[in-house]
Amino acid sequence: MAEKSNGNSLTGVATEGTWPGIDSRFRLIIVAGLRTKQLLHGSTPRIEVDAKRRRNTSIALEEVKRGLIQFTRVKKDGSPLDVDTDAAAKP
Repeated sequence: MAEKSNGNSLTGVATEGTWPGIDSRFRLIIVAGLRTKQLLHGSTPRIEVDAKRRRNTSIALEEVKRGLIQFTRVKKDGSPLDVDTDAAAKP
């Protein structure tokens, strides 16, 4: 008999501390979504991909998971928050 899930499981989704710089699944969605848009507009993927098997969304998620995407969190007033730049790979 299968157990019921209460919807709070993060199976297959980022959990705290597992992805460089990602502190919530909402941040993951934003960062990966913006990277997907860049890929759609012609940016070169930062990982080796098979064009027949990988979609831009999967590529973006893999890049974020490997720490290849740099991003800056900003406060509402526009000033940057402290960001761990060592966790992000250099382009």
